Amino acid sequence: MEPFVRVTSQVAPLDRVNVDTDQIIPKQFLKRIERTGYGQFLFYDWRFRDDGSLNPDFELNDPRYAGAKILVSGRNFGCGSSREHAPWALLDYGFRAIIAPSFADIFYNNCFKNGLLPVALPEEAVREMLEKAKTRPAYTATVDLERLVVEDEDGRSWPFEVDEFRRYCLLNGLDDIALTLRHEAEIAAYEARRLPWGGVAV
Repeated sequence: MEPFVRVTSQVAPLDRVNVDTDQIIPKQFLKRIERTGYGQFLFYDWRFRDDGSLNPDFELNDPRYAGAKILVSGRNFGCGSSREHAPWALLDYGFRAIIAPSFADIFYNNCFKNGLLPVALPEEAVREMLEKAKTRPAYTATVDLERLVVEDEDGRSWPFEVDEFRRYCLLNGLDDIALTLRHEAEIAAYEARRLPWGGVAV
């Protein structure tokens, strides 16, 4: 998993509340076994018309936001079904941080397990960032996990909170597998002592 320390990027606005996981990555695209390749299907039903052409009215289809790594959206982001494909799709599209007033619990947890940082800021701070991102051609901000702060190009600064264990894992790029492998020597020693019929040799 790629570590997250800080990201400075243009901000992309998605001014919607209750963005659910079926909109983030629709169910018909959940057939792949890899974690990559989902970015092309991100927000598919909003990004594309029925004929497959791009929907010019959808915010993220605006060329001004191409390459943005920070997405700002409304409250209760990631609600709906508990699909881990949602953070996979956001990451594969290029986002590293999602800023919103609140997140659905399962989505929030899945983000940390996959290297995506969900940042909860007060509603007024999110509204300010949304308006700036919508009205300026290249509004930029920095999300700093080391210092636990979001700063924008105007010098505005908003602190945020993250559980210390999650912060440590994300700063060091440690997912569940990597955390387990840190004890590989102890696991190997235990396995070597296991008896064929069960139990452990003393």
